[in-house]
Amino acid sequence: MYITDLYGQKKEVTDLDTAIAQAENFKDMHHIPPLESDKERQAYWRDIYKKLIQLKSKENEQSCR
Repeated sequence: MYITDLYGQKKEVTDLDTAIAQAENFKDMHHIPPLESDKERQAYWRDIYKKLIQLKSKENEQSCR
């Protein structure tokens, strides 16, 4: 399986559940005190997380058929 990140790069997903768990952790991480770059990094990981959840949903739909 593949997803495309915000920069147009294809990323291979070999373990969907682990990828979702990792993205879930990263999407809200930030420095203390927050850095300006945290916003871009969080947007990146939130996008990845959303795409992984969509993949999981499609996988679940296909397994129900």
